[in-house]
Amino acid sequence: MFTIYPAIDMRDGKCVRLVQGDYNQETVYGHSPVEMARSFVSQGATWIHMVDLDGAKEGRRVNDAFVVEVAQTLAVNVQIGGGIRTEEDVAYYLEQGVARVILGSAAISNPSFVKAMLRTYGERIVIGIDAKNGFVATEGWTHTSTIEAVELGKQLADAGAETFIFTDIATDGMLSGPNIEAVVRLAKATNKRVIASGGIRSLDDLRALKQFENEGVAGAIVGKALYTGKFTVAEALKAVEQ
Repeated sequence: MFTIYPAIDMRDGKCVRLVQGDYNQETVYGHSPVEMARSFVSQGATWIHMVDLDGAKEGRRVNDAFVVEVAQTLAVNVQIGGGIRTEEDVAYYLEQGVARVILGSAAISNPSFVKAMLRTYGERIVIGIDAKNGFVATEGWTHTSTIEAVELGKQLADAGAETFIFTDIATDGMLSGPNIEAVVRLAKATNKRVIASGGIRSLDDLRALKQFENEGVAGAIVGKALYTGKFTVAEALKAVEQ
């Protein structure tokens, strides 16, 4: 099953998009994350990918009220990333009806925590791997580690991770096309589901990713292309139908 994940990135309670994770390159696309989610659901979205950008920067939950409202009031699955640093954060979201919690920077800064969360919550934990030139970037992409994305993926797959989100920072917010090769490489190396994120600009990009569904490419997160009118959620869903 190849899933389309419309993205809602939240900052100061608004829907925004950044370019390559740069907080100084922000465009506001809506003043209500909940209304944005409602419009995506009305077009047939079964999942919403939400990111708390303030949370990612501050290392704590900031825009969580919007996430919980979407999870509790709309008929959609929600996955959330950004600012999740403790088991209390993870449990809070999962207990409030959020389907999956994404752990990213913590995989590098606190691997024992991530492994403990995988043991406790299993498939409801998604690992976000953001890479720059093949190496893992952390802390809102302000630092690049010395660990290769594929190596981290293997370690966490061994620890129980079933789903990864792979973002190639070079392509994020650039509408330059996804790094399909890197996504497929991670899927093959881990033998797990990998969701592609970053750079998707056309329905052809989605179709190209879907060709690797049998190799573990399980979906795509779409942000800027939706907000700039390249295509709609409904069109994206139709493009990847069997």
